[in-house]
Amino acid sequence: MLYTDEMAGQFANSEKHPPYNAVEVLELKKNYGEVAAVKGINISVAPGETFGFLGPNGAGKSTTIKTLCTLVTPSSGTARVAGFDVVKDRIEVRRRIGLVFQDTTLDNYLTAEENLRFHADLYGVPRQNLSLRLEHVMQMVNLWERRKSEVKTFSGGMKRRLEIARGLLHSPKVLFLDEPTVGLDPQTRSHIWDYIHNLRKQEDITIFLTTHYMDEAENCDRIAIIDNGTVVALDTPEALKKSIGKDRVEIMTDSNQNAISVLKERFGIDASESETSVVFYVPNGESFIPRLFSELSLPIRSVRVARPTLDDVFMNYTGRTIRDAEASGTEKMATNPWMRARSNR
Repeated sequence: MLYTDEMAGQFANSEKHPPYNAVEVLELKKNYGEVAAVKGINISVAPGETFGFLGPNGAGKSTTIKTLCTLVTPSSGTARVAGFDVVKDRIEVRRRIGLVFQDTTLDNYLTAEENLRFHADLYGVPRQNLSLRLEHVMQMVNLWERRKSEVKTFSGGMKRRLEIARGLLHSPKVLFLDEPTVGLDPQTRSHIWDYIHNLRKQEDITIFLTTHYMDEAENCDRIAIIDNGTVVALDTPEALKKSIGKDRVEIMTDSNQNAISVLKERFGIDASESETSVVFYVPNGESFIPRLFSELSLPIRSVRVARPTLDDVFMNYTGRTIRDAEASGTEKMATNPWMRARSNR
C-alpha cells in the first residue's frame, strides 16, 4: 500500500485547538537530597508549537522533561500536560504523550516492526488501525522498506528515526524529544530535523525538545534558556538575539587577562575570556575596531566581529558560553561522588 497525504489526515489529532496549553508549568522544583536540579521553572507551551529547552548538560533539562513525562515526581510546584496534572493524572498524561529518550531503548534483537508492535500493545492501539498507522509513521521517517530488519543492523541515525516513529505511533498530543540528535554526525542531525519538520506538517502535534546544540534551537518557535536549574530567558530565537542589541567582538592578544583589564579601564567594557579569546559586546562593532587598535595598549593578534548568536544570548544571560558551562559541569561531577553515582544510574 502506498503512503499518501490523505492517510496523514486520517490520523491527525481531532482536537485542533484545545482550550488549554499543551504544557503548563508553575514554580516547578526538583531536589535530589541537598542538590537542587530544578529551581522554580515557569513555562507555557501552546498547542502545535515546537518549544526548545536550550542549555548545557546538567542544567536541569532532562530532569524537567522527565517530570513532565511523569517519570520523576516534582518536589514542589505544578505541571500540566495536555490539560492533565503530571502527579494527579499520570495515566492520562502518559496516554497523551510520546517520548524519545537520550539513550536508545529499542530492542536490538527485534525487527523495527516488532519494536513498534510491542509499543502499540503497551499503549492499546486498536488492532484494526494498527497496520495502517504503523505504515504511516514508518513511511514518515523513511524506514518502511527496513521494517523486517533487526534493529541491531541499524545505524545510530536510523535508530533515532525509529524511536521517533515509535513515539508517534499512538497519536500523542505532545511529543517529548530529549536531546534527539545527541551523538549523531552533522548530516544525520540535519536529516532528523527534516523528519521533525515533516511530522509537524502531517500530524497535529506539539513538540517539546531539549538540546545543547545552538543550531537546533534555531528550528524552534520559541526557546527557553536554562542554566543551573533556572530559566534565564524565554522568547523566539530572533527576539532573543535582538535583545542583546550589540555585536560580538572576539580578539586574541598576548595576554588576555591584561586585555580584559584594559578594556574595562579604558573603554568601560566588561569582557570575558572564552577558550583562547577575549569576548565583549559593543554597538556597531565594525566602527569600534579602528578605535580599539589605536587605543588598546596591547598588541592584537586577531579580531573578529559578528552579529549576535544564541551562544551570545547564553553568554549575555549567564556570563559564559554553553561550552564553558558544560566544561564546568563536568568538573563539578568529577569532584562530587553523589553526582557521579546518579550519572551512572
